[in-house]
Amino acid sequence: MAPTEIEITAELVRDLLRDQHPDLADRPVRLGARGWDNQLWRLGDDLAVRLPWATQSADALLRKEHAWVPALAPHLPLRVPVPQRLGEPSERFPRPWIVTTWLQGAPADRVPATRATESADALAAFLTALHRPAPAGAPAGRGRGGPLREQVEEHLTRELATATEAGLIPDPDAVRAVWQDAVTAPDWTGPALWLHGDLHPANLLTADGTFCGVIDFGDLCAGDPACDLAAAWILLPDGAADRFFRAYRPTPDPATLRRARGWALLRAVTGLLIAEAGNQGRPGGKPTWGPPAQAALHRLVATAGR
Repeated sequence: MAPTEIEITAELVRDLLRDQHPDLADRPVRLGARGWDNQLWRLGDDLAVRLPWATQSADALLRKEHAWVPALAPHLPLRVPVPQRLGEPSERFPRPWIVTTWLQGAPADRVPATRATESADALAAFLTALHRPAPAGAPAGRGRGGPLREQVEEHLTRELATATEAGLIPDPDAVRAVWQDAVTAPDWTGPALWLHGDLHPANLLTADGTFCGVIDFGDLCAGDPACDLAAAWILLPDGAADRFFRAYRPTPDPATLRRARGWALLRAVTGLLIAEAGNQGRPGGKPTWGPPAQAALHRLVATAGR
């Protein structure tokens, strides 16, 4: 089956619910969002149905969320979507799907956090709570949470060249210097910690100028916390990163901060390319990713060596 072979409609969602979770089938169904991996359909006011549609890997990511997120969610200070039901593949729709709680809030790529102190403290509290040693058998990341050199250096080199050629990087030498500092930092030697793994602006929700929720745990994995700590430069308002690192516990050591800058740099360059694709009307492009990526790149270069 090709990833987009089946058209997902409100009628299909209702049919799937009638077959496997009939007590939910009479709730109103309407489209919530289309992401890279899944479509999200609102189910009444407080639930949503997530169905894979654009990638083959989405099936395993949904099963991972259903297996692990319910145990993590009660310990997190920001709200997260909690899987409630699992839908199994069927003749009608030959892929797994989940029913999860729905969170109110605006994606941070559209409505960024503006209250520096409150957003820095909220993000620090969330990651302090999440970054606990993961149990044996915790999922491995898809290139997240491991050594930068092994995981993403080739990817970053390719994307940086593309972004530079497109005129999106004003000072490529300064960007390469940040990256070189990151990849030469000592590796993480602590225990593998729980990571969200995908803290880009569209996966944080905001309200009243600060963060109110974190969504999409498909890349949940165990590894080096630097992968998530990159969010300080990607998500927070100008001048808030220092506040974040003072509030996060335990205080990151200099090597972890250097690696985190590398992860942030990768996210910023990727964000620029995704925004450019959106500006040109190409599939998968998101113009709203441009401003946070540009701001992050400026912060990383301006604070290099700190």
